[in-house]
Amino acid sequence: MKVVGFAGYSGSGKTTLVEALIPQLKLRGLRVSVVKHAHHNFDIDHAGKDTRRHREAGAFEVVVASDQRLALVREFEQPALLSVHHLIAELYDGVDWVLVEGFKSSDLLKIEVWRASSGQPVRYMDDDFIVAIATDSPTQLPEATLRPVLDLNNPDALAGWLVENQDRFDYRQELYA
Repeated sequence: MKVVGFAGYSGSGKTTLVEALIPQLKLRGLRVSVVKHAHHNFDIDHAGKDTRRHREAGAFEVVVASDQRLALVREFEQPALLSVHHLIAELYDGVDWVLVEGFKSSDLLKIEVWRASSGQPVRYMDDDFIVAIATDSPTQLPEATLRPVLDLNNPDALAGWLVENQDRFDYRQELYA
């Protein structure tokens, strides 16, 4: 399994980029999973649905499945600080690539997503785990870099770069267990 993170400030285009990369990698015959960092009290259930009613009744885990999809919802009785590695461990073993959105402080190799128009600072100068920068404003990077600078608006080329450099992104779960 290959794992790459996408780090950047809110509004930089991480979700849009990940969304565009998925079909590009699938066109190359690759199976893709996504791990996304969410903020605090998110929910995927809707009021009145059976799974929500089971959770509200106190179930620790609810698994719902059909012939096309499976979802697991786990309730923590106390706040749990899960690392990105805990979440990757939950994924199906047969996946080729895991695209990780968020977890900008993780020890995963990451691509920084940066737009000059955001007014936000860059992270690549202070984060050794950033291996490339995806941007729509390469001439406005505040400091020269030897890292590859990729076109944020060309997901096909970015997917090509990932595949060409796939050996860099090998993930070894045992290192994080």
